[in-house]
Amino acid sequence: MPGAAQPGASAPFRPGFRTHAANVLRLIVKELRSIRADPVMLFLVVYAFTFAVYSVASGASTEVRNLTIGVVDEDRSDLSRQIVSAFNPPLFKSVVPITPAEVDPAMDSGRLVFVLALPPRLQRDVLSGHPAAIQLDVDATAMTQAGNGSIYIQTIVAQEVARFAARRDLNDTAPVRVVTRAKFNPNLQTSWFTSVMQVINNITLLTVILTGAALIREREQGTVEHLLVMPLVPVEIMLAKVIANGLVILVGAGCSLVLVVEGVLGVPVAGSIALFLVGTGLYALAVAALGILLGTIATTMGQFGLLVIPILLLMQLLSGSSTPMESMPVWLQYAVQAVSPTPHFVALAQAVLYRGAGFSVVWPQLLALVALGSVYFVVALARFRRVFFGV
Repeated sequence: MPGAAQPGASAPFRPGFRTHAANVLRLIVKELRSIRADPVMLFLVVYAFTFAVYSVASGASTEVRNLTIGVVDEDRSDLSRQIVSAFNPPLFKSVVPITPAEVDPAMDSGRLVFVLALPPRLQRDVLSGHPAAIQLDVDATAMTQAGNGSIYIQTIVAQEVARFAARRDLNDTAPVRVVTRAKFNPNLQTSWFTSVMQVINNITLLTVILTGAALIREREQGTVEHLLVMPLVPVEIMLAKVIANGLVILVGAGCSLVLVVEGVLGVPVAGSIALFLVGTGLYALAVAALGILLGTIATTMGQFGLLVIPILLLMQLLSGSSTPMESMPVWLQYAVQAVSPTPHFVALAQAVLYRGAGFSVVWPQLLALVALGSVYFVVALARFRRVFFGV
């Protein structure tokens, strides 16, 4: 009968879920073996999650430490000695007493960054209520150090003068006393912020590079044709690349957070590392899909590198990891959050690792990562099918 299945005829093979899962698993193993066989890529991953995090957190610091300061004490009173004794390590090195004639040579040679000149009759003017001026010379070639150090010195001098006056009942009691308490980072240490943000930046950088480079490497070496003749579908190939490279990044980020950030740098983690790793996995999948998309656009590794640089710069600079999102124009905040998963991941990481937030607080960021990752994956899959399978 027309349309009836003939005896002995076999129906067309349609692989089921188990077959698809087995294919993806085999491809993941292949991707992991290719990463293991690439020593340069392995070194890059290890370096990015170890020394790169440590060096940025411990070396690129804007904190005031070990400042060199000289004091010209022309008053030589109890007040001037009290002010000089307030400049102690670790903020300052030992105070260098100098004369007015030695100020310019000491600053010209770079031996001193700050010189504080205490004028004659300073204590007498304070006791009599007359205005007194204290001169502070600053070597501003190191701009950040000069700016922060000047604020510290002015605060120290003001505090010591106030204490000296208080012991002699020369000050009026202020009606309001402001007490400042810094939460989540009591000592305002830069390394607590830069170390975690460097881990996040490296997750973004390496995920895009690993996935895009894996695709372009197969195109340049001709191994992608081997995949095309196998009984595989595009989604299996793409899933394998995304999961394999995302898994490498997830392991590297977890080890970096525990061994380098917590262990070596001593940064306390307030929240759940497991919750952070869940968010990291979702973010890595989203960014890996972006890497696949860029890998389908570029035809060589050189083109891929030139294409990745401006995209990564925008993702990192506008993510809130370098500057607060609130400092951006409102329209730019909405635009970045609508197209980039990085701001959502930065907000999640800061909430979990710094403030100890739980799932009830960060679920909107997790949902945003899933939504943006799904969009990137669908677009990248469509592009992948068109470029490599012609469909």
